[in-house]
Amino acid sequence: MKISASIYSTSAELEKVVKDLDAHRIDLFHVDCNDDVNVFNDIEKIRSISKTPVDLHIISNDPEKYFPLLEKTPCDYVTFQYENLPGKLSVPASIKGKLGLAITAVSDIDAFDVYADRFDFILMMATIPGKSGGEFNKEIFRKIRAFRRKYPEKRVHVDGGVNGEVSFILRNMGVYASVSGSYLFKADTLGLALLNLKTHENESHFLVKDFMLTNGEIPVLHPGERSFANVLKNIEEFQMGFTILADNNGKLEGIISNADVRKGLMKNISDLNSISESDITNKTPVTVNENASVVDLIRLIKSKRFPITYLPVVNDENQVTGALTFFNLIKGEA
Repeated sequence: MKISASIYSTSAELEKVVKDLDAHRIDLFHVDCNDDVNVFNDIEKIRSISKTPVDLHIISNDPEKYFPLLEKTPCDYVTFQYENLPGKLSVPASIKGKLGLAITAVSDIDAFDVYADRFDFILMMATIPGKSGGEFNKEIFRKIRAFRRKYPEKRVHVDGGVNGEVSFILRNMGVYASVSGSYLFKADTLGLALLNLKTHENESHFLVKDFMLTNGEIPVLHPGERSFANVLKNIEEFQMGFTILADNNGKLEGIISNADVRKGLMKNISDLNSISESDITNKTPVTVNENASVVDLIRLIKSKRFPITYLPVVNDENQVTGALTFFNLIKGEA
């Protein structure tokens, strides 16, 4: 996941900030434009001393007035705040760079629909736009999952309240870039803060149930649905490499993965029609409780001698309430 440093989250002199961030190999410079054309003077200064991409966020009731400025001083990423737009925005082809639509937690992801043909990404605002230091709104986790299901080819950026723990969750969810300001510049060292955002986690305020895939988003088969054909169909349709087995009360009975199917085929290679549910079911899969913290989750994963790519999530009664997958962490940036 790329880190976009919000340069106005510090009072330090711009040139020093840019050079310091570049020395630590920052991915993007995030520039908040609260309806102030003078930010383009700062963008030109950044361009004069750095080749790092500029990530511009325009918050304006009159965004068209920025078109000539964007033509003169192109930015690599240009985001328009949806809630401030007076109507549907038509961005001319002369505006270069990747385009994004920013929405706050109160707006629905459907706002992106009319921009899907032209825009490249959505920016989820987890705090108040243009203000630094807010607390991350966990409703954003649900919106990210919903947007990725609806627009799997589009990228997701997130801005606001991103610390080490939130960054771990966002990386796991396949978020392309996150904006960080206060967390970066208020840390004891910039390098350590960047390391935490990119690879580590050192706090825990969110629970697994805050960001897990919920029932309806995951493959589950109940008794009477578990023919070999249905198992294969469920695994294929959800594209997660497994299906969960639960009884009629929702209690976990096991899991069937691609690997389990393969082992079942090998075991019954001489008579494939004899394959039974028990031949391909792992009845004691590793699970995680929905009330586990991020720290608990990481400790669980590290305690196993084998790689974990997914986990059924259960409640205290061992009922399936969701699942976690770790494919995005395994493959790196989306």
